[in-house]
Amino acid sequence: MDLEIEMHRACPSGKQPQQTKPPEALVRFCRHVRILIPAVVLSAPLFVSSVTTKSYAIPAFSRQYGTSCTTCHLDFPKLNDFGKAFKDSGFKFPKDDETFLKVPPVMLGAPAQKDAWPHSVWPGTIPGMPPIGLRYNNYFQYTGKAAAQFNSLAPIGTVPQFIPSTDFETGLFSIFTAGNFGGGISFWVDDDISVAGDNSAGGLGDAYLKFVDIGRLVKLPTDSMSLRVGQFELDLPFTQARSINISPYDIYSEANIGAFNAMVPLQQNVANQFTFATPAKGVELSGGHTYGGYHYSVAVIDQNTSGIGQSANTSPYVPSASASSSGGVGFASDSNTKDVYARLAYRFNLERDRESRRAVRAAGATGPRDHTSLDFGAFYYYGNAQQGVPGAYPDGTPRVLYAHEPFYRTAGDFSFNYRTFNLFGLYMFARDKNLLPVDSNGNLVPVQLLQPPPVSFITSVPAKFNGGFVEADYLALPWFMAIARWDGVNSSADRINGLALSTDTPFFGPFRSARNRFTPGLQFLIRPNVKISMEYQIRPLQSVVVVTNPTTGAQQAMNPFRVNTVVVATEFVY
Repeated sequence: MDLEIEMHRACPSGKQPQQTKPPEALVRFCRHVRILIPAVVLSAPLFVSSVTTKSYAIPAFSRQYGTSCTTCHLDFPKLNDFGKAFKDSGFKFPKDDETFLKVPPVMLGAPAQKDAWPHSVWPGTIPGMPPIGLRYNNYFQYTGKAAAQFNSLAPIGTVPQFIPSTDFETGLFSIFTAGNFGGGISFWVDDDISVAGDNSAGGLGDAYLKFVDIGRLVKLPTDSMSLRVGQFELDLPFTQARSINISPYDIYSEANIGAFNAMVPLQQNVANQFTFATPAKGVELSGGHTYGGYHYSVAVIDQNTSGIGQSANTSPYVPSASASSSGGVGFASDSNTKDVYARLAYRFNLERDRESRRAVRAAGATGPRDHTSLDFGAFYYYGNAQQGVPGAYPDGTPRVLYAHEPFYRTAGDFSFNYRTFNLFGLYMFARDKNLLPVDSNGNLVPVQLLQPPPVSFITSVPAKFNGGFVEADYLALPWFMAIARWDGVNSSADRINGLALSTDTPFFGPFRSARNRFTPGLQFLIRPNVKISMEYQIRPLQSVVVVTNPTTGAQQAMNPFRVNTVVVATEFVY
């Protein structure tokens, strides 16, 4: 094979070489890549506790292009700048894609059909090799002795759940596929066939079609508008679905559950189950590039703040899609309103060399590398949660009352990259309107009892939380990543509900409103498609002992402890 093409495949720069003989440093680099990192598979999600953190890379891309996993990834599934450009382009090389495909696509129709349209179907393509990957992972967890503190919560006369100090745990078995159908149409589907060894616990992750650069149809600048339709993770600044971490970002998993502890004077009627850890269903417009310059996205998606799953939300009277009289695939929304998500970001390229700034990746002393860069971004999410409660008219006639509580999530983020060091973080603020039920005399009705029947709502103190994370990733060697991460969530409602020892909150029994988690980790690529990861979680303080202050009558948590854990994950992808 031609040396220049082979080197471009192993070390893409986003543009064709301008010289017939590559620089000697680049030649040496590519030789090392071909020796050390064979062209195999990329990969995969990680799983922790009861929360699934999916993270996929597609081994079929390595097969189709005959190139290394490190063409697109640093520590899979974390993308480098070229991998981001590959994804932005609809899972294609950003330039001269046909030149680098080793497995040509299969034509669906003839090019002449374009001239015959609309009297003929527009031709397309499918990947020449089925772009399918499989992946499996396993875990070993060590749990600190403090976990035994929870035994005191078991009712008298019952046996508490036994939490082992060491445990081998089955993770996920998943199938995933992605590629393009030609003409700027790409696709992605991933599905967990089995979770924790239970086939019924699996589920669909992302599944969408993306129409790349549709702005060209109305003569907009290149890559200024693309359309995505289906089920997908929102365009978050730092992905959770495709994170390299074993444990998820705490702020992404935080739901806004208001303070409902009956011991506090003023309760909150907020039970918003929405989190950013759940994939959205809808449409998204996006533009720009995630690897340089501006990037934006605007999504209109189904609202579901009750947490009910689509398959469980069917009606015996009204059909959903695929049914004629009743049943069907189910309804994904739990209200008539749609939520809106918007994101805007900009990357400042800090490379001194002008040619490096223009290339998809910078030219380093030992080969292509990611740009030295500084990113700033922000996002805003708006919805209108709906809660239905049994109520009454002022004359006592029963009826259903609906509380419509607008809510929003807003965040700012940054990312600084220097060579193989990446420091990034996010801060988010959340607010939900709080509507309390009142009776016909204007008196508050207890949220837990709803007696006497409420007749209307009044606005009270909103439910809020805030927090974020900061993470530092250092790729010390091409096969070794060191990670340090801080997660923080500040929720007064979680602490207040914890005083009632309630399990209906995002985090059980926090000792303080502000809870912090520190997570150092190490990751090793023992093969391009085989990985070992380790995390040590220094978890937030918790308490199971609550006393009442004899002077003030206020509840107070006592005897705090931490349930720290060590998790080791092994995984492979084929």
